[in-house]
Order: sequence, then C-alpha cells, then structure tokens
Amino acid sequence: MEKTIQEQIQASAQHVFDVMAPRVSAEDLQRIKDAFALAEQAHEGQKRKTGQPYIIHPIAVANIAAEELELDANTVIAAFLHDVVEDTPYTVEDIRARFGDDVAFLVDAVTKRKKEKYQNTKQVDNYKQILDSVHYDIRALLVKLSDRLHNMRTLEGMRPDKQMKIAGETDFFYAPLAGRLGLYRVKSELENLSFQFRCPRDYEFIEKQLAEDKERTAEAVRIFTERIFEILKEKGLTARLDVRYRKPYSIWRDMKEGNCDFAHVPFKHYVRVIYEPMDNWINHDTVEKDTALYIYSVLAKYFKERPGSLYNYIDNPKDNGYQSFHVKLLNQAGAWEELHIGSERMHRNAKLGCVVERGESWLERFKTVLQNLAGDSDSFLFMEGVSTSLYNEDIIAFTPKGKGIILPKGATALDFAYEVHTDIGDHAQYARVNGKLSPLRTELHRGDCVEIGVSDAIKPKAEWLEFAKTFKTRRRLHELLKHQGEPEFIRCPICHPLPGDDVVGFQDHDGTLTLHSRHCPEAIKLASENGDLIVAASFQVDPERTYPVRIKITAIDRYHLLRDIIDCFVEERHLSMDKIGTVTQDQIVDCLIDFQVHSADELYDTMNSIATIRGVDEVQRISL
Repeated sequence: MEKTIQEQIQASAQHVFDVMAPRVSAEDLQRIKDAFALAEQAHEGQKRKTGQPYIIHPIAVANIAAEELELDANTVIAAFLHDVVEDTPYTVEDIRARFGDDVAFLVDAVTKRKKEKYQNTKQVDNYKQILDSVHYDIRALLVKLSDRLHNMRTLEGMRPDKQMKIAGETDFFYAPLAGRLGLYRVKSELENLSFQFRCPRDYEFIEKQLAEDKERTAEAVRIFTERIFEILKEKGLTARLDVRYRKPYSIWRDMKEGNCDFAHVPFKHYVRVIYEPMDNWINHDTVEKDTALYIYSVLAKYFKERPGSLYNYIDNPKDNGYQSFHVKLLNQAGAWEELHIGSERMHRNAKLGCVVERGESWLERFKTVLQNLAGDSDSFLFMEGVSTSLYNEDIIAFTPKGKGIILPKGATALDFAYEVHTDIGDHAQYARVNGKLSPLRTELHRGDCVEIGVSDAIKPKAEWLEFAKTFKTRRRLHELLKHQGEPEFIRCPICHPLPGDDVVGFQDHDGTLTLHSRHCPEAIKLASENGDLIVAASFQVDPERTYPVRIKITAIDRYHLLRDIIDCFVEERHLSMDKIGTVTQDQIVDCLIDFQVHSADELYDTMNSIATIRGVDEVQRISL
C-alpha cells in the first residue's frame, strides 16, 4: 500500500513537471524539480487530517498554479514550498539561499505569522498580511488562492466546526478576492464548495433541481445551439459553442436576492459563442468588436431579440478586464436564451483573469484598493472595507464629459462624487442622474450619467454613512467625522431618536454605537439580553445638522386649512417640508408631512403650534 501511495505522489509531481516543461527553460524545470524534492524531504512523516502524506497537498497546490492558472516557474516553486517555513524547521533564508529572493518573498508572503498577541484577531491579521503582499507582487495572492482551492476541494475530511470556519473564510474573503482578480472559475468553485459545506441540505436540493432542469431543457438547448452553429458556418465564421450551467450557490443567491423559488430564477444556463476574429476583411484595430457585432447581427435576423437585453462589455469591460457581448434571444421552444459572444482571447482572459496581460491601469487601481485595506489599523473598518471592496459586482457610471467611473453594485451618487475627487465628495450637495435632480443617497446603475452639484457651505455629515457604500467614501467620512469631533453612531431605525430625547446607547463588539430612545422596544429587548453592551450616551443638538421626521395631522376640513398649516411651517417656524400628502373623507382630513428638525424640542414646539390651528383635532409623530 505504501508503495502505491509513493507511486501516486511521484506521478502527481511528474504531471506538474510535464505541464511546465513546454513553458520554461531546462534550468527552471530543474529548479521546479528541486523544489519538490525539498518539500518532500521537509514534510516527511507529516500527515494531513485525512491521514494521507502531507506532501500530497503542496503537489496539488503546485498543479493548480501550473495547470489551472498557468503561472510562471518561480510561482510554481513557491507553491511547492508554501508550507515549508510554517510547518518545518526550514526558514525563509534557507529558501532564499537555494531558490533566490523572488521565491523567498512569495513563500514569506503566504506564511502565517505566529505571534504571542495579534493586533486584531489571528484571522484578520492573516487577511491583512495577504493583502499587504500585493504592494510587491500579485502572484502571492495567486499562491494563496491555489492553496485555499485545494483545501476546499479536500474539506470533507475535516471536523464540522473546522469546515464551517474554513468555508466562512472562503465565502467572505477568498471567493470575492478571486472574483476581483478576474478568476471567475476559481471564484465560482470556491463559492460553491463553501455553500456545499455550510448548507449541505440547501446545496443538495438545488443540485437536484438543476439536474432536473438540465434534463428538461436539454433538447431545446441542443436544437438552439445546433441552429446557431449552422448559421455561423453558413456565414463563414469560425466559432465554437459552449453551454455553461450555473452552480447551486449562484442559483441560491438569486433566490435570496429575488425572493423567489428555484422555478422562478431566470437563466439557469447560458450559451457562449467563442469566435476567431475575421481579420481578413475588417479593420485590424477593431477586429474583435466588429466580429462580435457581425455575429450578433446575423443571429438577430434568425432569432427574436429580447428588448433591452443587449450589453456591450467589449467597449465597457468590467473592472477586472472581463469582455464579452451579451444578448438574450428567443429559442425555438419559446424560451429566452442568454448568449455571451466573445473572442478566443476574451475567453482565455475570462478564465485566467489577472494572470494574462490586463494593462497597468487596472492592476495599479486594484493594488491601491487592497493596499488601502491592508493598511487600515481599525479592525472594524478593515472588515467593512473587505466587504465593500471585494464583494460587489461592478457598475460603470459616467461624468457629463464621458469619463467612466467604476463603482461596486449598490453604490450611490455620494460614492460617485468621492470617486471623481475627494473635494467634490466633501462638498457634494445634490446629483443629477441622467438629467434628473436626485439626492446623494440615490443608488446608481450601469450606464447612468451623473453630475454632482457642490457648495462650499456643505460639509460631510454623520448621516452620510447611512448610504455611503464604497470603502473609499466610508473611510474618508470616518476620518473627517473623527477629526470634527462629530459622534459616529447609528440612530435606531425603529424609534428614530432626536437630539434632546432621553437616549440609551448600545455598543456592539465591533465598536458600532447605536442610539435608542429609552422607551424603544428594541432597547428594552437588548437590555434584557445584552446588558453589558449598554453605554452612557447623550444626544446633543448640532445647529448644522437636521434629522427627518414625519407627523400626522387629523383635522376638520375647511377653506384655507392647508394654507394655514404650510404658513405654520414656513412663516412661523422657518422650516422646509420634504413631502406633504392629504386625504379627505367625509370632511375629515388626514395629512402626512415629512420635514427636518434639529432637535426633539423643535419637533414638539412645531407640533404644538400646528395643534392651535383652527380645525386641527390631533397632531402625532409617526414612524418614517
């Protein structure tokens, strides 16, 4: 049995050598073999949790780096040696002496630092170390992702609590990181494996549903793709078709976001048309785009196009460089099919992401984002930054002059302002989104044209944190508000306390302070469950800051009633109304008014003034 395992180990290592041989020099190939020999010697006698020899893991990581990511010789060497310093007596200097500075750096970057006391937590410090390595070389991330991918593929042998820990880290950090690097296959596999171990019952249910859906639609998909292939062949186009079926995690995410069941999740598969550019008759500079447009126009003659489904990622690639031409066409069975039309080069780039040439601007921008994250000493801000910077899909919005601004999905006009320039963000007053006057909290969508109105009288406010989405915006606001001495807190979304109210504060373990009115049911609940989180708090009036409130007025209808109510706001109290609505039934008027106040006293004084108006029977504050 021992001999069989040893033969498997040698065969696996030889496969890595065979993959690398056509790409590297004879000297580098020998260095790769020497790295394997050192790793085998260093890990001798060590076992994995599965009971297998530990060397199986470094070989698998090296194979992912060599075959799946097509990395260079030094990165594959580092993959073989990535656990040597952490788990054996060998040091980084030993690695440097045998394989040079470059390999030593890569191994050091992925070696977890053992400390008596961690700055934050062991996991957070590890994330920071990984991201900090990007300052020097993005290959360190690729070694770490290769390591994580093999660990996830072999997670079955771990204890359930370990499975949950590793799967949680993967879902929160490593899968989004792979997505940001353009490694879609790695991202998808990591997400799916994490889902499989975190939620096995949900995973098995969706996997079964997907298999049934695939069988049900197989014939329609076959007829549709065969017809496309025939059409392209008739037109002299060299292309191949690939049907890609979505993974359970992707379906589950859409079910949650769309609040729907499996049957109502659209497009459980998509069809890729991967073509060779027709450069024999088209302008060489635009050959890929022109061929994609030609394929689209040809297919649109034979299949009905879904209105509004066309998107051009060739001219407007995603932030990580993804390019393709998307359109939805009606198949012969009366169902919409999603097509991704891209060249062989685009297809390879989508597979390998940052590994292939992307252009310095994208890479430098990505490095800046990750370096800012790694350099943040605040643990809460760091984890918040990971969430906003790595999690989201990208959108692109435009300035009036046509400059594209790339933002995460869900970003607002305020985020756009800060991305254009910090000074514009600091003094942003309003936005015009596609020509329409809009508040800064407006969520942006792909293709929006955004103009930001500024005023020197405007300065950042704490409530901006409620709708700031990007790490850059939130970090800037935290810095300014701390400098200004303004309290960084959240008002309870149930009771909406105002300055001057009797309040109580609850500080979460992550440092977030939430203010509640003392009569708030949520505050009472928290006090009974987590009394140790209560902190002394006061809510002081800031003459430059206002808060939204809503009141309901019940009155007997009469001539000029509404005018008198408006005069009370404008002429007597000098307040602006954000919104007003009235309903009259059988001479009884119900009026809802949204407006801004500086304090609880200002609100109650205004309500008392309204109560004196002739015909007004009741004035009460209600929830927004």
